[in-house]
Amino acid sequence: MFPVRPLLSALVNHIQTKQRNGALLKLCRMTEGSTDQQTAKLLKRANEENEDSAEAAKRVKADGEHAEDDKKYPKKKVVLLLAYSGKGYYGMQRNPGNSQFRTIEDDLVTALIKSGCIPENHGDDMRKMSFQRCARTDKGVSAAGQVVSLKLRLIEDIIEKINEHLPPQIRVLGLKRVTQGFNSKNNCDARTYSYMLPTVAFSQKDYDTGNIAAFRVEPETLQRVNRLFALYKGTHNFHNFTSQKAANDPSARRYITEMSCGEPFICSNHEFAVITVRGQSFMLHQIRKMIGLVIAVIKGYAKEEVMERSWGQEKVDVPKAPGLGLVLERVHFDRYNKRFGGDGLHERLEWDREEEAIKAFKEAHIYPTIVETECQEGSMVSWMSTLPIHDFEATAAETQDNKDQKQENADEGNDSD
Repeated sequence: MFPVRPLLSALVNHIQTKQRNGALLKLCRMTEGSTDQQTAKLLKRANEENEDSAEAAKRVKADGEHAEDDKKYPKKKVVLLLAYSGKGYYGMQRNPGNSQFRTIEDDLVTALIKSGCIPENHGDDMRKMSFQRCARTDKGVSAAGQVVSLKLRLIEDIIEKINEHLPPQIRVLGLKRVTQGFNSKNNCDARTYSYMLPTVAFSQKDYDTGNIAAFRVEPETLQRVNRLFALYKGTHNFHNFTSQKAANDPSARRYITEMSCGEPFICSNHEFAVITVRGQSFMLHQIRKMIGLVIAVIKGYAKEEVMERSWGQEKVDVPKAPGLGLVLERVHFDRYNKRFGGDGLHERLEWDREEEAIKAFKEAHIYPTIVETECQEGSMVSWMSTLPIHDFEATAAETQDNKDQKQENADEGNDSD
């Protein structure tokens, strides 16, 4: 019998193969003109996929490295002792998204990232490292004992590695472990500032400022200066010593424990003196205005009674001394030290071992900057020439100084000078 089934199978296979070949031939003819374009698309898609894969691989690698770093160096809550010269900086506090106004924290955060103390993404949001500073020092203001609290990786030689990525005018001088809930601003009991100024600021208003190097303050004048500064001690309503604070604002009441001017000394042929003030906290420009008002009284532009009146309800025109000489000397944590300083787990937040480094930094970076800038630019003498435009008898709601202040960004925080 003739084998029909194998023959039919062979015939069907032949027809199907011919159809497939024909279809392929037709497809090739149809797409012959666009082969290059399709090839390019395929290559582009392959490159994009490779790039995505490479980027994903980088992310995975970076995440893995961060995870390894976190595992090797788990984040701990610490405080850093900072010293810096504020010249050329727009204060301490960082302003994300505003790179043209460089601040101390901008350079500090960059150094923390480059040294490996914090992940790179923490730089975009400082809350991720629980960052807090004791005082928001103003534009041009320096510090010898600023303290910030944050969480970071305790890598080997951490202070040296951070300082490698900082400019010489900013230094980390110390580091200590603290409790998890520690906040350098909220746990701070008091702040001590100094203000270095040429004693010509205490000259009479008719003194010839063309020869400021020859001026020497009289002992009687210095005694009067200190008597006026002593009036600030205690609790007063300092609403006239900052901007955008109403007389009935409870936050304007501040407690001052110390304010005095030390003995004068000669530097670069000019006589200088240092004013020291300690208080629980200070508002924006408060210290500079406290000093400015005393200078106005000493020079004879205002009567002594203006100080008493400035703590009352009425608006008083209080001048603001230049920021150049202001230095945050130290911050105090008495309550924290009493509670945790002797528990055997945490150190007292005192910096006796760092005193020599603090002194060396001030002598190398802070004092020379103040003296040189004052001698070259005469910021105090220039400011003194503006005192006659202030009306110390005025009680109007809008004084000239108040109008000027409204153009500035007021700091609503408690410690901000």
